[in-house]
Amino acid sequence: MDFDVVIIGSGPGGYVCAIRCAQVGLKTAIVEKYNALGGTCLNVGCIPSKALLDSSEHFHNAKENFKEHGIDLRNLSIDLPKMIQRKRDVVSKTVDGVAFLMKKNKIQVFTGKGSFKDKNTVVVEGSDGKKQEVTTKNVIIATGSKPASLPFIKLDKERVITSTEALELQEVPKHLIVIGGGYIGLELGSVYARLGAKVTVVEYMERIAPLIDETLSKELTKVLKKLDFDIKLKHKVTSVENKGKEVIVKAEDSNGKEIEVKGDICLVSVGRRPYTEGLGLENIGIEVNKQGKIEVDDHLRTKVDNIYAIGDVIDKGPMLAHKAEEEGVYVAETIAGQKPHINYLLIPSVIYTWPEVASVGYTEEQLKEKGKKYKVGSFPFRALGRARASMDLDGLVKVLADEATDEVLGIHMIGPRAADMIAEAVVAMEYRASAEDIARMSHAHPTFTEAIKEASLAATEGRALHA
Repeated sequence: MDFDVVIIGSGPGGYVCAIRCAQVGLKTAIVEKYNALGGTCLNVGCIPSKALLDSSEHFHNAKENFKEHGIDLRNLSIDLPKMIQRKRDVVSKTVDGVAFLMKKNKIQVFTGKGSFKDKNTVVVEGSDGKKQEVTTKNVIIATGSKPASLPFIKLDKERVITSTEALELQEVPKHLIVIGGGYIGLELGSVYARLGAKVTVVEYMERIAPLIDETLSKELTKVLKKLDFDIKLKHKVTSVENKGKEVIVKAEDSNGKEIEVKGDICLVSVGRRPYTEGLGLENIGIEVNKQGKIEVDDHLRTKVDNIYAIGDVIDKGPMLAHKAEEEGVYVAETIAGQKPHINYLLIPSVIYTWPEVASVGYTEEQLKEKGKKYKVGSFPFRALGRARASMDLDGLVKVLADEATDEVLGIHMIGPRAADMIAEAVVAMEYRASAEDIARMSHAHPTFTEAIKEASLAATEGRALHA
């Protein structure tokens, strides 16, 4: 065999898996159909969207909040093409970093579309049509996902767009219509709302971000409405038409009443679908389920004993970059004969609006469904000195603990730097801490993380010190 492991796809799952494979002594290759490594996350997902979120938040603060700090700025303006170029530069440096890591770890990179000839042979077809065969003992499928759509929507990529095109707009929309109230739509909607766009979100479910704890969903709704989001819940989109200079979206509410929303850009953000087209799965006897995902066992092995799958293409855990990374490491170590583990319950989820939303563990709704007896403690950020100093008053931390043992079952937060603070919650739950354990730990003052301590106190004894 040419290699011990060949990985198809170079997103966070794929390239991290390749690095770990090399570290444990496996001769490794990675196949990527695009010229740039890094997959969706680095090129048209996590990294570029966060770059734009940061840029737009700087502008929003300068416009709305700086006066309160005694900073008087006048004649503020937006240079969106320059903002987009900065985003491209961030992406380029990050992608170059992945290429460096491949060289550093002596990982062979094949550029082209990978497909199976048989379970030990991957065919790599370059953009020029030339093919080469690579033999390997093991294959890891890490091909990720693509934006999903609705059957009746024609994505013209000019006025009716996906998240990919939303990252490259050269003008701020006057009215951005977002179909879908999930993570991606809310983040990109936030970018353009901060820059002055009117944003309308049309969501089929009864609340936005329906997978997070309901308390956070309600709080996030309040925050977004401060940004002048118009959020239409329980509305089923029935048609989307590009009329040249405007887009008309029609939807029905829960009573069947039709509404019509007109805007200049429509972002279709109804989730993502696994990307397995052209892999030649039929050549190795692997099928996908109704969701288009590949079935794997507890070791992330497919029905073919030497072929594994990770990330968005499998039906385990959330479709998140860091989940795929953990699975990549898991498979590499499994092939090397080690005994790794993944606790999917402790994969944190984050929405990068401002304030940020972050969760780990069970939601309150899930605990009710399980019939689990639990305690709740919460603490608002506006009661913190650090939050008052920075004017980040919106949001709260919510701690859920077992009623009998006090073990922490879930921590949910919406507030400043929640994306970073959630790591404390993950560490605590990984070591099966009680709410009292967290409450008795000294948290530096003044910091945002004091809210975690205070919420833990509220869960433990029904009291917080500063509320």
